[in-house]
Amino acid sequence: MENSGDRPIAIIGAGLVGMGWAIVFARAGRKVQVHDASADLLADLPDRLETALADLADHGLIGDPAPIAARITIAGSLAEALRGAVYVQESILERVDVKRALYAEMAPLLAPDAHVGSSSSGIPSSEFTAGLSIAPRCLVAHPVNPPYLLSVVELVPAEWTLPEAVDSVHALMQAVGQHPIRIARELRGFVLNRLQGVLPREAWALYEEGYCSLDDIDATISKGLGPRWAFMGPFETIDLNAPGGIADYAHRLGALYRDIAAERSEHAPWSADLIARADAERRASLPLDKLADRCVWRDQRLMAFAAHKKTQPE
Repeated sequence: MENSGDRPIAIIGAGLVGMGWAIVFARAGRKVQVHDASADLLADLPDRLETALADLADHGLIGDPAPIAARITIAGSLAEALRGAVYVQESILERVDVKRALYAEMAPLLAPDAHVGSSSSGIPSSEFTAGLSIAPRCLVAHPVNPPYLLSVVELVPAEWTLPEAVDSVHALMQAVGQHPIRIARELRGFVLNRLQGVLPREAWALYEEGYCSLDDIDATISKGLGPRWAFMGPFETIDLNAPGGIADYAHRLGALYRDIAAERSEHAPWSADLIARADAERRASLPLDKLADRCVWRDQRLMAFAAHKKTQPE
């Protein structure tokens, strides 16, 4: 795959994630063929791409959007999208039966050397590729949305995924400007969502127990922990938070975190009443008809931050 830069990339699924992947590959100079079973999603893809690319250009993250858009073509059929493709990024509905049906349909259409990465957020690829002829060439390549602004991609092989498939997808992701993370074996939720899930679990509990409002919990992250986490992970954060580094931090605060964890040894599901109370509080702050506008605001902030990071050393 590393030496196949003239061959197209196929994107199957033209929703938010699929569109994001199309931008990632086209921005890096690759030809992209996009297909979706939904004619409506395909029909409005050019307009959505135009808006996203214009925003990126406005923030100085790309140059002229036109050549990038020109590299992205809409394929009217699955066969057309896969024709000649050296790599396929699947970004369809997060359901095993739907994915399984697609992979079975793709099997006879793929080039013999093509690999397939799934944007699955938590379903291991073994659940929808088992027994298929293409299974050894398939793995999870889970992005953070939108992938053209957030570069991490989790690469998760099934037990039968060929090592060279992982190596090849890893090299491709690096070549197009993403930051691939290798996960040694399958686990539900992978690494990102397992890390991400810990914080909401505690946030829900603190809210349910009446310690803080939603806004104050959010502010604790956005104005406290979040700014550091934007350029450091948890291990580097604690390493820099004690004079003697990570070992000193563990010695000083390990017992505190052990006691905190012990309080949450059993996690109760979010109750319907708790969800309703949280939803009412959020809707008072942000009416539902303004939610899409706030998503645009989020992406604009991410673009501004990405532009800033380009000027800073790692």
